[in-house]
Amino acid sequence: MLSGVVLPSRLHTWLRRLTCLGALGVAASVLAMAAGDLWVRSSAHGHVYEESAVPAAPVALVLGAEVYPDGNPSPFLAARLEIARQLLAAGKVKAILVSGDHREWDYNEPGAMFKWLLDRGVPNSRIVLDHAGFDTYDSCARAKEIFGVTALTVVTQSYHIDRAVTVCRSLGIEANGVADDSVRVYREPWYHSVARERGAVVKAMIDVVSGRDPVFLGPHETGVDKALA
Repeated sequence: MLSGVVLPSRLHTWLRRLTCLGALGVAASVLAMAAGDLWVRSSAHGHVYEESAVPAAPVALVLGAEVYPDGNPSPFLAARLEIARQLLAAGKVKAILVSGDHREWDYNEPGAMFKWLLDRGVPNSRIVLDHAGFDTYDSCARAKEIFGVTALTVVTQSYHIDRAVTVCRSLGIEANGVADDSVRVYREPWYHSVARERGAVVKAMIDVVSGRDPVFLGPHETGVDKALA
């Protein structure tokens, strides 16, 4: 009965089936997110460090984030870049690979990252740009397959670091991570990103299990080789 009206038996059966399917879908989603959370936490355990304690690596991989219309990195991205700059200055890395979205001509995350580092004294010979790091999986996969990186320190925010380290390590890269927490002061963007991370972890599991190619592949690029030479 619905609102005092007796439903036809066939309609009642379909509604019951849809309700069951919806409940199963919700349960499956919750289980997938729980499994993903366990996966990234266990895989990244022991590989996330404070900036001062992270082991040396040839390359810092800075994952892209929002760039404003005026070309300036968002606070999230600027915080990542500052960590990479300090790692380079401390001799913890020898090169910085900035990987982000340049799918549209007028939106250029790697270009903005490159300029930010240059403006703060990082030599351009130590910065390498990856213009096709459309997501974490693509950035890690391209670091290995296109740029030949086999060991790195990945830099991102703390809500994201376990997934980033896990994806890189799952692709055969000896990866450690350094995470930023300073942008927690931007409360709404921070909590929005934390919530979105639950779904991103499930996508990462699917990407790793499927072994998909990144959106763009191509020949070996020598930028990292030259920066390390």
